[in-house]
Amino acid sequence: MAESPASMPLPLYLRVAAALRDDLTHRRIAPGTRLPSERSLVERFRVNRQTVRSALHLLREEGLVVTEKRGTFAAPAAARGAAGKVLAPAADFPCGPATAYPEASTGVCWEPAPVEPARRLGLVAGEHSLVHRYRVTGARGAVLQEAVTRFSRHALVEVPELARLRRPADRSADPDLRPLYRWMHRAGLRLTRRESVGVAGGPAAAGRTPAYLSVHREVRDQHGHLLELTDLRFAPEHAGLTYEFTG
Repeated sequence: MAESPASMPLPLYLRVAAALRDDLTHRRIAPGTRLPSERSLVERFRVNRQTVRSALHLLREEGLVVTEKRGTFAAPAAARGAAGKVLAPAADFPCGPATAYPEASTGVCWEPAPVEPARRLGLVAGEHSLVHRYRVTGARGAVLQEAVTRFSRHALVEVPELARLRRPADRSADPDLRPLYRWMHRAGLRLTRRESVGVAGGPAAAGRTPAYLSVHREVRDQHGHLLELTDLRFAPEHAGLTYEFTG
């Protein structure tokens, strides 16, 4: 029987990278200092050499270490602020800085994925996935902001905070997923976000749906794995979007 995403551990290389990242950021390994040899790291973490190399590769991409002929060294302090370092995303999930309405209603559930989202998420049509819903309504019940997000199995494996939400006992009535992208960063994921923006609907007269801004978002990690599919909808007066790019 396959192990459920909620109980599957993080990949070993991410756990090794997280431990070394902690050593580097807390200066237990000082800038400019040579890291222990691959053999020493293999013995310390009780993993194979390829796992250690994958962890070091990730840390190089983050600008935390540099590799030379003499070995791998903690990057100089000045270099850590240079281009190439991955910074924790500042934008809140799901709608960026605008995700601050106290009256927003949110919820998570475990439900079957429709055919097209299932295909993109690598699921069988009807297979269950973790779903997050976010909605802000106006005084007369009009939808001002709305977002529906489906997460892939890979996201549940890589991000412990998401994996826990698969268990009903760990779902609160009003879950706060605003730190989602910081959780992903903490798990060692470098995110690529692709968004398609359009306008849908039309004049409210004759029973037509009022015009709204629609955004389709896909978030992938550094290996191309799809983590998240989100469909957002904004009323025109609440359609401000702020983008921040790092790395």
